[in-house]
Amino acid sequence: MHAVIVWWDLADSGQTIESLRHYLREESVSAFADVPGLRFKMWLSDPDADRWGAVLLWESEEASRQQLPSRAVELIGYQPTVAHTCDVEATVEGRFEIEQLARRGLAFPEGGHHSRQ
Repeated sequence: MHAVIVWWDLADSGQTIESLRHYLREESVSAFADVPGLRFKMWLSDPDADRWGAVLLWESEEASRQQLPSRAVELIGYQPTVAHTCDVEATVEGRFEIEQLARRGLAFPEGGHHSRQ
């Protein structure tokens, strides 16, 4: 397995965390649902630091090299400020009550929780 972690500092972008949430709801989440070899993608935001990012978990390094259905670079206006690729040493799923993981979080308030915790 292989992981990719990216962060953008939005200070020099015309985009905001809220405008990028709209992009998630309307386009990006659905587009990534059909990417071959992608096991998991989680989008992240840090409003205090005005940062936006993602963590992607891939079945293989080869799968992580494919062209992605993302317009983030186009919308934000530049490549990620930080980008790391790494091997995955181990994975685990803990005990949970919420069965459905897809379409949860602040971008989907009707399907996820509303508060920052």
